[in-house]
Amino acid sequence: MSDAVRDEKSRRRAMIVRALIYIAGTHLFAGFVILLFAVGGRR
Repeated sequence: MSDAVRDEKSRRRAMIVRALIYIAGTHLFAGFVILLFAVGGRR
C-alpha cells in the first residue's frame, strides 16, 4: 500500500473519530440542558 493511500485512510479515520466525539459531546450537552429544564420545572 502506498503512503498516499495509507495517509488518506488515516485522515478519513481521524475525521470519523472527530465527528463521533463531537456528536457524543453535543448529546451530553443537550442532555445536561434538558436535565436543567427538568429540575427547574418541577416547582
